[in-house]
Amino acid sequence: MTFFQRASGILLHPTSLPSRFGIGDLGEGPYRFIDFLVETGQTLWQVLPLGPTGYGNSPYLSYSSLAGNPLLISPDVLYGDGLVTQEDLDAFPEFSDDYVDYDLVMKTKFPLLKKASDAFKTNASEELRGNFEVFCDRHSHWLENYALFMSLHEAHPGKTWRQWDTDIATRQPEAVARWTEILAEPIFYHKFLQFEFFRQWQGVRKYANDRNVKIFGDIPIYVAYDSVDVWANAEFFCLDEETQAASLMAGVPPDYFSATGQLWGNPVYNWEKLEETNFQWWIKRFKGTLEYLDVVRIDHFRGFQAYWAVPQGETTAMNGEWLEAPGEKFFQRLKDELGTLPIVAEDLGVITPEVEQLRDKFNLPGMKILHFAFDSDRANPFLPYNYTNHNCVVYTGTHDNNTTVGWFAERNFEENARVTNYLGGICPQGIHWSLIRLAMGSVANQAIFPLQDLLGLTETARMNTPGLADGNWGWRYRPEVLTPELIDHLRFLTELYGRIVYQETDDWE
Repeated sequence: MTFFQRASGILLHPTSLPSRFGIGDLGEGPYRFIDFLVETGQTLWQVLPLGPTGYGNSPYLSYSSLAGNPLLISPDVLYGDGLVTQEDLDAFPEFSDDYVDYDLVMKTKFPLLKKASDAFKTNASEELRGNFEVFCDRHSHWLENYALFMSLHEAHPGKTWRQWDTDIATRQPEAVARWTEILAEPIFYHKFLQFEFFRQWQGVRKYANDRNVKIFGDIPIYVAYDSVDVWANAEFFCLDEETQAASLMAGVPPDYFSATGQLWGNPVYNWEKLEETNFQWWIKRFKGTLEYLDVVRIDHFRGFQAYWAVPQGETTAMNGEWLEAPGEKFFQRLKDELGTLPIVAEDLGVITPEVEQLRDKFNLPGMKILHFAFDSDRANPFLPYNYTNHNCVVYTGTHDNNTTVGWFAERNFEENARVTNYLGGICPQGIHWSLIRLAMGSVANQAIFPLQDLLGLTETARMNTPGLADGNWGWRYRPEVLTPELIDHLRFLTELYGRIVYQETDDWE
């Protein structure tokens, strides 16, 4: 059983799509991008986590592992449904077409979403209202807690759930009932936002699937501490019994990105408790995620075999330890539930034979990053001639890497000579197309490129710099950059290297 047949695709988070409302949304932008994918022969669209973002606007620090980001809701679609007026849309300020100003977007968009929610409550059609009720009922296992959590968050500005009154922080039934009654109006609002996100996203996904494009997205292994996941399921996380703070924090030891490691701060899982419940929390999380996505990349897959745990109070990730996780039991349980595992393993960082065995036991594709291929010896596993089988996904770089042009520019002469010699020279179109060609021509079943690399952009278009708290996640593209010349060249290479998928087949045979 393999993953997909030989194919290729583009990495682009929806926030980077064109839109006149300051941030990419689920209006016209994704449909035109899918048309671009079809024209160029791409059959995969990879996105980052789609949840509502918290501190730093990072999609990897979400208030919920199953909710959608309300900032992606399209005002144009709301207008089409009669929930906002043309005057409302005209009142939006002029935004940058190149970068997301999150503060300004939130300041202007959330009042519009509240107005749409009020209009929905009083004026929605019977069909729309019925769809809303079906959505709320079907997703009640996470939606009820999420809507209450977000409403509580707004009622306690600037505070994490641990700083709320003890009775509601610890979810005493009387406190939950009391606050649910007090916050009935904002609870409805947050349910409406999720309904609208889900409805708009499903339209995008259907448009993609009908054109043989699959949505490939992320499950970050960890959830944010200040999230409904931890607040509503505290027993499944390593928390201090008295303070409810994370007693063991997630991260990675010193690596390519940081000499002191990365201290993420998320609480690690209490795997013993999860196993006692037959991993039901994780099973529900996967099933819920697959309502949004066709294929899931598990970010930090190695944490299912063993995870880096850093004690409370540490300020870097250096003083942690590896603890084993019941990954084999979990993935067997997940396979029993799903039948197949539409999963890619992000197997980067400190990878041991045990991690590789877990990945291979369940036939999960791993990842190959060309930016990592040229700075060691000829046994470097990211060099294409060392790919031992087809079951992997090759990237020029990921959302955490510099752009390929930026990466090449910051290397010294000797380092770049290794790249140039391997390639036999840089092609006339530039280093970015040279690496795209290298990925396209590899044996990897899938080849994926950030849109920034297709456009040959410099480091100013970088999506994320790990360890940098501010200035990330903001890059956007303008529609005119997807030129006929770009379309022709990308399709030419896609056909040249045998990655055109001419008809749908059973992906899992």
